[in-house]
Amino acid sequence: MTFHEKPSTFVSQVHLNVQDLQRSLEFYQTIIGFNILEQTDRSIVLTADGASPLVTIEQPEDVSPKKRGTAGLFHYALLLPSRADLAKIILHMIKMKYPVQGASDHLVSEALYLADPDGNGIEIYVDRPSSNWKWQGEEVVMATEPLDLEGVIKEDDETPWDGLPAGTIMGHIHLHVAEFEKIKQFYCDGLGFEVVCRYGGQALFISTGGYHHHIGLNTWNGVGAPAPAENSVGMSYYTVVFPSETVLQEAASRIKSMGASVADQDGVFLTTDPSGNQIKLIV
Repeated sequence: MTFHEKPSTFVSQVHLNVQDLQRSLEFYQTIIGFNILEQTDRSIVLTADGASPLVTIEQPEDVSPKKRGTAGLFHYALLLPSRADLAKIILHMIKMKYPVQGASDHLVSEALYLADPDGNGIEIYVDRPSSNWKWQGEEVVMATEPLDLEGVIKEDDETPWDGLPAGTIMGHIHLHVAEFEKIKQFYCDGLGFEVVCRYGGQALFISTGGYHHHIGLNTWNGVGAPAPAENSVGMSYYTVVFPSETVLQEAASRIKSMGASVADQDGVFLTTDPSGNQIKLIV
């Protein structure tokens, strides 16, 4: 998956605050199919392959319920290795009678949407071959059409569901933001992403290396949406991986010159975008 390795810059992990750690763990193991990589009294790191962290769930002592109308996580997206894997998890959801929020064909990908017990949005998807994506100039053609459920399910190999396949990765993240001018400057001029799709005047999709999007940005919670409280249920931060120390240092320098706060913790940079979404920048 060359869009999620060097020389691309991409999203690798998401860290979530939850209200009830054990309730969330049951969901993420039983419904999504994660395994535990690390565990403490307050947090659990989840993995698909037994080695790579993808999602961390944490229950802060003073956690507060999620408020509507704020910036923050719209959804994070787990990218599966194959269409057959998507078929298997769809059949698993049907068997578990777990409510899904949608199923869409985006032309570049096929996706299932649901939420965890705290309302954190999750997309589980599979990409179509990039050679089949259509481009209009510098923008990739995407749409939201009904998923061909019957066609996807036919791909199932009828082996028992055994959780997320080992090749599952964090494909992208989609964020609620307050506005686009400063956000676009931060992510594109600062961190080095490029706009690859505009969805009306309400969403931007950005990536590196010609991917359909590593990050989605929307104002669907309203222009001027405030940042959530620090201890709120929802996304605490997400992680962006840079291809080299040089590229990371240059990006950190650019966003710092824009006025962003950048804290260096032993080569790992912590920053916050103009809408209050916290990001960890690593190599």
